[in-house]
Amino acid sequence: MSAKQRRNKNKKKKPMLFTPLNYKLLGLGVLLVVIGFTAMRLENEVYGIISLYFSPIIILSGYVVVIYSILKRDHKLEDSSPKTSS
Repeated sequence: MSAKQRRNKNKKKKPMLFTPLNYKLLGLGVLLVVIGFTAMRLENEVYGIISLYFSPIIILSGYVVVIYSILKRDHKLEDSSPKTSS
């Protein structure tokens, strides 16, 4: 057995930090931000109802979804990880 095979055998697989749900939520948040800025640009009025009220709410909700998707943890991954005793 070569040294490379022994090294690969000894390595433990680390679980991914993001699950597919995290990536979907991240994409949804980015999409909301883009839609908000696009709606603000399309109306092209300073005091328009869309650019003054709706677009900032859509953009803010997009940022909230992005932050949530980054901070969300999968409880299954936490249960399967080995605990270290101190």
